[in-house]
Amino acid sequence: MSLTRTDIENIARLARLELTEAEIPVYVDSLSRIFAFVGELDRAPTEGIAPMAHPLPGLTQRLRADEVSETDRRDLYQRNAPRVEAGLYLVPKVIE
Repeated sequence: MSLTRTDIENIARLARLELTEAEIPVYVDSLSRIFAFVGELDRAPTEGIAPMAHPLPGLTQRLRADEVSETDRRDLYQRNAPRVEAGLYLVPKVIE
């Protein structure tokens, strides 16, 4: 997949990035190469290969027991908040 200048401008607008005129061609080239590489990975033959949970055979990820290690300190933490209601932090509205 090859990206165009318009694609990069749209991506930059959505990400709220301000790109200079000199940066746009660099991003067109870089992101197009990344998409091409991902396309190559999609074409890799993976039929008959079982998914792995760990890259080394016979090993699994060690997980610790899910145990409560601290008490609820919400009231203590909310004492410093400027505004709290019903156990929730009240913050100024930032979206119109």
